[in-house]
Amino acid sequence: MVIAGILLVAGIFLLEAGASDKSSGPVAELSFVVLKHDNGKPVRNAGVVMHTVGKNDKQDRGGLELKTDAQGKASFDGIPYGKLRVQVLAPGFQTFGEDYDVNQPTMEITVKLKRPENQYSIYQNQQNDKKEDKNPPPPDPNAKPQP
Repeated sequence: MVIAGILLVAGIFLLEAGASDKSSGPVAELSFVVLKHDNGKPVRNAGVVMHTVGKNDKQDRGGLELKTDAQGKASFDGIPYGKLRVQVLAPGFQTFGEDYDVNQPTMEITVKLKRPENQYSIYQNQQNDKKEDKNPPPPDPNAKPQP
């Protein structure tokens, strides 16, 4: 009898919690398409990370990560209206990040990922730098004398 009462109270609590989530505001269905920038082919298994953005443009705790399928698509239904920060990560590509204003019941977001560009270091000789040998290499003691 006590267990039935506890289950009833837990059921009512869960029902009220679900109703309060729906009354908090409208939600949207977001669809993502992740493509390669250079040829437009889909990027499979890319991570799409979503965070709601609160006051002062700071992302809220928590978040949600989706993975794209073989066609580069991922979707989620239940994103609350408001500002949403989207990051897309895939091996061999630059990380993409942008904030979106979710204000429609359905939204499709297309992301084009670029390959990483060459990086330069101030600590290494660059490809176009001319090397100046201040100290020539020492002569080879086993070399034949030149006439």
